[in-house]
Amino acid sequence: MNEIYSHTESNYRQRRISSYIRKISTAIPVVVVTGARQVGKSTMLRHEFPDHTYVTMDDYALLDQARRDPQSLWHDTDNIIIDEAQKLPSLFHAIKLAVDASNRKKRFIISGSANLYLMEKVTESLAGRAVYVDMLPMTLGELSSRESVNFNLLWQEQPQISGCEPPDQDLMTTLIRGFMPPVMELTTPDQVLVWLDGYIKTYLERDLRELSQVDSLIDFRKLMQTLALRTGNILNQSDVAKDCALSQPTAHRYIKLLEVSNIIHRVPAYYASRTKRIVKSPKLFFLDPALAVFLSGYNDTESLQKSRELGGFFETLVYLHLKALCQTMTPPATIYYWRTTTKREVDFVIEHGRKLLPVEVKLTAKPTIHDAASLLAFMGEHPQAQLGVLVHSGDNVLWLHSKVVAVPWWWLDY
Repeated sequence: MNEIYSHTESNYRQRRISSYIRKISTAIPVVVVTGARQVGKSTMLRHEFPDHTYVTMDDYALLDQARRDPQSLWHDTDNIIIDEAQKLPSLFHAIKLAVDASNRKKRFIISGSANLYLMEKVTESLAGRAVYVDMLPMTLGELSSRESVNFNLLWQEQPQISGCEPPDQDLMTTLIRGFMPPVMELTTPDQVLVWLDGYIKTYLERDLRELSQVDSLIDFRKLMQTLALRTGNILNQSDVAKDCALSQPTAHRYIKLLEVSNIIHRVPAYYASRTKRIVKSPKLFFLDPALAVFLSGYNDTESLQKSRELGGFFETLVYLHLKALCQTMTPPATIYYWRTTTKREVDFVIEHGRKLLPVEVKLTAKPTIHDAASLLAFMGEHPQAQLGVLVHSGDNVLWLHSKVVAVPWWWLDY
């Protein structure tokens, strides 16, 4: 896998998140960049920050040096990147001391395949000194080196929205390939399947063991497969534990490990009252649709097309792009979902300051006004939402209502 990853470095495509990191690193002494293994963190940091000294804790000699004398890593530089920093949690206290001793003149970019924001020792050490950035797989716009214009239009009071040419790649192929950078260089479906299989095995056999002791890798993989079938759905941990024949505490711990290692994300429920938002069960999403498709056992477009989970995979694809687009906003927007006691539901509610943008996802090429019912219900209760967006699997942009526009999924990132 490292060979594939090294190969992709020579075909580097600029990541949009890099400009955001550059902007905040001038004001904040520590920027923590997390993301699943192979999403391109190291490649991006090396290309976009050549003025920083780069060290990685994957190098055992440097890891040993960091244990013995961490200050020596940044002794002669004010700008340093420390990669795979989660391998030495004691390093974060030394970084805190270095930042304070230099009167916040030193600049650190810390990256890791674990979500360091969820690691208690890290958040305690860097409280008030760090900003956390989650790096995702690539998006359609990044792959084609496009600037995202359309998503910004949706926030305008009277958006002028028009269609554009669809991409060459069809939806089913996109769901199976996904958006992990190394996969972008592969040319056949079999190569993609081999890579995904290797990715899962490497995660289970190496990355997972570095984070925590897992009693049974077989049980853990079974839980991953069970969650993959539920991507895009509300997470019921009791049902997951029952289906996997695991105790609830074990299932809870395994799910937390998947979240810490950036394999899954949770989207909380939206309430007008912020104090209620932590109460309801979250929706679950895999970071990349292809991982969920592969773990669910679908290896070709024909079986995927017939799958009952196809709607969840499609929603996961849309989530990835919405999440990436929200990161480019200043400040980054937050994604929720909305569901009432009468089971009226909107798949995503994006909050940016006082503005709301409800987004419904429908796996149909020909949406109708009936598909906009939940969006209109949400906007009726929340006047901060001036526009509703229905994301579909077709190719046309059309207005379903004076307040609801239907757009193809790929349109979002164009």
